Amino acid sequence: MTTAFSTAAEPLLKSLYLMATLVEARDPYTGGHLWRVSQFSRILAVDLGLDATEIARITLGGFLHDLGKIGVPDAILNKTDKLTDEEYAVIQTHPDIGARLLSGHPLGQLVYAAVAQHHERPDGRGYPARLAGDAIPLDARIVGLTDAFDAMTSTRPYRKGMPIEKALGIIGDNLGQQFDSDLGTRLIRLGRDGALDHIVGHSDLGIPIHACPMCTGPTLVIKRGQASGSTIYCRACGGEAQIERDGKQIKVQSTGKMGSATQLEPDVDDALISQLVAEASKQLGWRPAARGPFGWLQRALS
Repeated sequence: MTTAFSTAAEPLLKSLYLMATLVEARDPYTGGHLWRVSQFSRILAVDLGLDATEIARITLGGFLHDLGKIGVPDAILNKTDKLTDEEYAVIQTHPDIGARLLSGHPLGQLVYAAVAQHHERPDGRGYPARLAGDAIPLDARIVGLTDAFDAMTSTRPYRKGMPIEKALGIIGDNLGQQFDSDLGTRLIRLGRDGALDHIVGHSDLGIPIHACPMCTGPTLVIKRGQASGSTIYCRACGGEAQIERDGKQIKVQSTGKMGSATQLEPDVDDALISQLVAEASKQLGWRPAARGPFGWLQRALS
C-alpha cells in the first residue's frame, strides 16, 4: 500500500531525478553515467550491509552527484582536449554549485554529501573542502569511488573505456590516497566476481550504450520501451539512427538523415525515472515514529 510519506515524496523525488537528467543531457559523451554510478553505488551499499533507507539514499546520491555541472559552460564540459588550469578550476566549482541548488529543496539533505563532497579524497587532496579520511561522509566516499570507476570504464571522445580489470588495478594502486581503502577493496572484489559486468557499458538494465554510426564518438542512449524501427538521434553530430532489436540483441543503423531542432531537444527517459522514483519512494517509506535520520523529513512532509 502506498504510504502517506511515499505519496508526498514521489513528486519531490522525481524533481531531483529530472534535474540531474537534464544536466546529463547536455553532454552527449556521458549517456547513462548517472544511472551507472547510482547502480554501482547501490551494489556497494548492499555489500556493506546497510539498511534499505541508507541504500536508497546512496543510490539517489549516485544519480544526483553531478547536479552542479549545470553551472559549467558547455565549452568546458564538452571539451575533448586537456583542460587548462583555469578550465579545471571551473570544473571544480560543480560540487558547491550542486550544494547550492539543493539548499532550497525539501529532500536536499538526503543527497547533500554525495553532491557536495564526492570529489574529496582520503589523503586530503580532493576538493572543494580538502576533507580527509573519515571526515568524508560515507555517501561521498562511495559515490566518489564509483564515479571514478565509471569514468575509467566509459568511452570518451579522446579514448576508449578501459577494461574492468585495468580500472580495478588503478583503484587498487590508489587505496588510501584517492580511494577509501575498505570501499575500494570491496569494489575490486565485486568487479572481479563479475558483479558489475551488467552495468559497465550500459545505460539501463540489458541496454548497452552504442556509438553513433555517423560520427562514431558519442554514445546513443536507447530507452527500454523503444522497439525495432524507432529512431534515435546523436546529440553531438545530429545524425539519425534506427534501432534494430533481435531478441535481447540491440543494434543501431544510420539512416543517413539529420535530426531537426525539435528531434534534437534534450530527451528524458520517463520510464526509467518512474521506476527509480518508485523504488526510492518505497525504500524511503514512512515510519510510524518521526525519529531517526529521516525524522526531519517525515515531519516536513506530514
